[in-house]
Amino acid sequence: MPPPVRSKKRDDFYRDRRRRKVCAFCADKTVQIDYKEVNRLRRYLSERAKIEPRRKTGTCAGHQRELAVALKRARHVALLPYAPQHLRP
Repeated sequence: MPPPVRSKKRDDFYRDRRRRKVCAFCADKTVQIDYKEVNRLRRYLSERAKIEPRRKTGTCAGHQRELAVALKRARHVALLPYAPQHLRP
C-alpha cells in the first residue's frame, strides 16, 4: 500500500511557520526599561537608526511601547543617534 499523498499547500504552510521569539525583557523579568542602558537599547535599532518592529525583535506589545519611549528619550538626551553615522554631514 503506497503512503498517503500529502497536499503541497499544507507542507508550504508549515514550512513558513517559525518559532515565536521570546521577549527578552519578559525573560529577564525587567520591571522598567531604562533609557540610560545604551548598549541594551542599541540592539533594537536598525543600521539606519530606526526602531526595529516587534516581529523582528520578538518583544511583547507592552515592552515594545516602553522600549520606544526609552529609545526616544535616549535620542533626546543625545545618548543615541537620530540618524545613522554615514548620513550625517
